Parts: sequence; C-alpha cells; structure tokens
Amino acid sequence: MLITENCPVNVALGVIGGKWRLLIIFQIGYEKRRFGELKRLIPQISEKMLIQELKNLTNAGVLNRKAYKEIPPKVEYSLTLEGQKILPIIDQIKKFGSGMIEKTNANKELR
Repeated sequence: MLITENCPVNVALGVIGGKWRLLIIFQIGYEKRRFGELKRLIPQISEKMLIQELKNLTNAGVLNRKAYKEIPPKVEYSLTLEGQKILPIIDQIKKFGSGMIEKTNANKELR
C-alpha cells in the first residue's frame, strides 16, 4: 500500500508519533497539568523538548493551553475532546506493554 498524505495512519502518526507525545498525553489524561508537573512525571524529557512537544500538540488541536495572568505566570494543559479520543489507544498500548513485561519476566524465571 502506498502511504500518502491521505493515509489515516500517516495522519495520526503525524499528530501522536514521536518519542514523547503519547507519554505527554498519557500523563495529562483527564487532568489539568502544569509544565513543572509534566517535567516531574516525565523526568527523561529535556525542558526544551517538553516545551516543543506541548506547542506541537497544542497546534495539532490535541491540547488546550490556558495561561493565567498572574505572577509567577501559571499555565495549565489539558486534553481537548480530540485529544481525549487518544486515551483508549494509549490504554491498548499499555495492555500490550504489560503483556510484554509479563512475558519477559516469565522468560527470565525459566532461565
């Protein structure tokens, strides 16, 4: 099958693909999260990359960004209705990952 820009999988991966995007979406879930919370929840991500990915997900319509006019500045991120549609996909990926962990642990025990 030829992958084109009209390919639904290609379009979806353009929005949620990459190393960090699904983790960010997973960590936000149905909550409102601030930048510092996300940085603590995903300690492996650099600050620059987190800023970039939050911007990308906001531009893609997956995240809402609400900035409060106070000092120090307060910004909260939450999933849009479109973004919430990704959560069941993440649940399936989580189940798959759990199965892989169980399989790996079972193989280790057999050795």
